[in-house]
Amino acid sequence: MTSRTQGYLFVAITMCIWGGFTITSRLNALWHISAWDMTALRFALAFCILMPILIYRKDTAFLWKKEPFLLAMVGGVVYCLACYSAFHFVPAAHAAIFLNGCIPLCTALAAFFLFKQPFDRHTWISLVIMLSAITIMSLLMYEQTGVAFGVGDLLFFVSAICWGIFTVLLKQWKLSAWHATAGVAIWSAIIYLPIYLLFLPKQLDQASWSHLVIQSVFHGIFVVIIATLSYVEAIKRLGAFRAGSVVTLAPFIAALIAVPLLNEALSPAIVCGLVGMGVGALQPWRWFRYKDSLQRQLDRQNKTDSTE
Repeated sequence: MTSRTQGYLFVAITMCIWGGFTITSRLNALWHISAWDMTALRFALAFCILMPILIYRKDTAFLWKKEPFLLAMVGGVVYCLACYSAFHFVPAAHAAIFLNGCIPLCTALAAFFLFKQPFDRHTWISLVIMLSAITIMSLLMYEQTGVAFGVGDLLFFVSAICWGIFTVLLKQWKLSAWHATAGVAIWSAIIYLPIYLLFLPKQLDQASWSHLVIQSVFHGIFVVIIATLSYVEAIKRLGAFRAGSVVTLAPFIAALIAVPLLNEALSPAIVCGLVGMGVGALQPWRWFRYKDSLQRQLDRQNKTDSTE
């Protein structure tokens, strides 16, 4: 396969896993698996897989630096607890809006406040579109239910803030995909699991073993390890914008799949939010500039070849 074909293959793998994350996380509420339990299962399995590999490769020195620890606390423990908890309060469509839709915005805000990186024109356009969509959505929801936002929406937004900070720090510190993946999983397990075992409530007896195994394998292996590595490989072959734009579609597609699969309803307010946040996150107007740039490069290359 060509490098481009490989890139789209990695994108497809990442999309399937990220879309599955939305569906399976919502299933936790239906299968009576709490956020405390799911976070513990996720990092326990990832730790058991990754730590022996690091020891075998004699590649543990990076773990003692502050960067992996801080990334684990922000993008590991806090992100997972907030995200998994949110799915117990609201349907999957809310995750696409307040989590995945807000991640690009929260990433830009994190870059501005942490490292003084100014907003570009595309970010400002996205900001206007997203705020408009959320305002219209909140007005419609208030008319229908008397409540504009719920606890789950707030938790998803907190998750988006954590992931935005995580993304900016990861880019700034330039950790490799392997070290970032292993560091987050291992430090999250080291810090969270003792607290979970000693102090936090447990509801594992309320869920079936088959459900616990399914969720542990999917979130501990596919989400933590495979999706991270496949996404990085997709970026290497297609570029950050193209890979990121396509992959961002996954949670929005999952929100639509959840309607028949999980019997979740789509109100006009939710549809408005999905469309507005999707457009703001994907920034489709950049695709036209991207294609024009590729066409100009191709034209210059053809001109050079004909001259030679």
